[in-house]
Amino acid sequence: MIPQSFIQDLLGRVDIVEVVDRHVKLKRSGANYSACCPFHTEKSPSFTVSPTKQFYHCFGCGAHGTAIGFMMEYSGMGFVDAVKDLAQSVGMQVPEEARSEYAQRRAEEGPDLYGVLLQAAQFYRNQLKDAPQAIEYLKRRGLSGEIAKKFGIGYAPDGWQNLEKVFPDYADKALNVAGLVKQNEEGRRYDVFRDRIMFPIVDVKGNIIGFGGRVLGDGEPKYLNSPETPVFEKGRELYGLFHARRAIRDAGCVIVVEGYMDVVALAQAGVEYAVATLGTATTPNHVQKLLRQSDEIVFCFDGDAAGRRAAWRALENSLTLLVDGKQLRFLFLPDGEDPDTYVRANGKAAFEALLGKAEPLSRFLIDELRSNVDSHTSEGRAKLMQQAKPLVKQIAAPMLSLLIRKELAQLAGVTQQELDANFEIRSQAVSAPARRAAPATQSILRTVLELLVVEPRFAALIKRDDLGGAMEVPGLDQAELQVLDAVLEVVGDGEGVVNLGEAFRGSPHEAAVLQAEVGALHKQNQGFSAEGLEADFRGAWSKVLDQIRRTRFKAMGQKKDRQGLTSAEQDQYRLLQQALNVPAGK
Repeated sequence: MIPQSFIQDLLGRVDIVEVVDRHVKLKRSGANYSACCPFHTEKSPSFTVSPTKQFYHCFGCGAHGTAIGFMMEYSGMGFVDAVKDLAQSVGMQVPEEARSEYAQRRAEEGPDLYGVLLQAAQFYRNQLKDAPQAIEYLKRRGLSGEIAKKFGIGYAPDGWQNLEKVFPDYADKALNVAGLVKQNEEGRRYDVFRDRIMFPIVDVKGNIIGFGGRVLGDGEPKYLNSPETPVFEKGRELYGLFHARRAIRDAGCVIVVEGYMDVVALAQAGVEYAVATLGTATTPNHVQKLLRQSDEIVFCFDGDAAGRRAAWRALENSLTLLVDGKQLRFLFLPDGEDPDTYVRANGKAAFEALLGKAEPLSRFLIDELRSNVDSHTSEGRAKLMQQAKPLVKQIAAPMLSLLIRKELAQLAGVTQQELDANFEIRSQAVSAPARRAAPATQSILRTVLELLVVEPRFAALIKRDDLGGAMEVPGLDQAELQVLDAVLEVVGDGEGVVNLGEAFRGSPHEAAVLQAEVGALHKQNQGFSAEGLEADFRGAWSKVLDQIRRTRFKAMGQKKDRQGLTSAEQDQYRLLQQALNVPAGK
């Protein structure tokens, strides 16, 4: 776990404008910078970067975050990788409170595997130029020299020790660790990849982390992949993602296929937003990474039984990551076809027409469940319910879950309430007696919070002891008060620099803090003066304090009439009376 203190220090040194500008060209717009949003298609800029608050926000699609968040969303990195990448850019060393198994393994292995793999990739690319049989194979598959160059495709020549020409120390441990060389029982070392078309596997930062090798003829295995190494984990990486990121954002969609050649053939045909899993089933990590890149994922599989099993596994591994507003769909190609053969025979337009007919996850889920039962019998419908229950309970998207449960209830011949009870799903409906705080009061607290985000120094104007009493005030929104209290705890006296977005990442208050940051950005864009902001803050906080005091005064007055007040309470009562200008005896 990376300490929060380090993250705050890192964000204090990194300039988000420079980070974003490396990937998206920004233009000055008043106190901030703007551009067309990199996360959705738009013609006029709605993407804003605040250099003073060090966060970005898109008023079109709602994308929002810090420099760390931008690297995660734009490059598909995990949190730790994004932190490490930014730290490296400013010469900081990421501390590790407890060394992970992965970190220990990296330390033990020692060598620069990225450098070793890059050297091997350069060798394979050079070898392709002098391998007419490999060039002829790629031409037969419809690939141009340009597309081969884009994906860094190469050729591993036949022979047992060709890499000895590249690495003078052929006995170097790094070659074993990188998965390039093996050693037989007699101790003789030999190249892993021989007489194969080589597809470099590249991570989201552009580093070569492994290879996939395809035989030229009918040998076995058809594809030979690098083993897992300290820099390569199949369940986390996707072939082609590094090259496809821009096309994915432009298309608003990413296609997941099964093979290297599928990705390359689709790119050759102009369908550049495809990626492939690396000899493994689709994992939750894959889905999570792709949902950061796009609002729509289409899983494209062969239409045979194996393809449907692979699709079902992808569905199962996606349920806990579903988000309302994003969609997953499934495309099954005609018998005997894969994306490579289909797009070469029919072209881009025909393939994209098929994409438009892909089944939504909800339809695929329900149709597969129905295909396993006889829904005309009570026993069949009971089986349908029994098979659906563990799947539906995992669906993370509330609205999608609701709509799927409604449809399943109709199929099973029960009410949705009966289905929810059987599935042990608690209703999220708000009960009638529950009353929401008045919108005007909520806006006062939101104003206080937003102004505090704009100017953390305003924290010095609030006595946190006052909030203790506020928690009992019925006219104030308790959730907003808790957020305010938590923000005051983090900013302290307001003198230090704290990035609230990262301080509250993953906390129950994250969404509320995000909303406050967006409100703060609006206020910045309106160009308020420092004096005007402070006057607004004092006025808003004064209204909150007035409500707190009136509620306390009323409660103490009731106690005074009922049982009397202690000497200390009488003093408090008189002070509240004076503060509220209430005449004596009232």
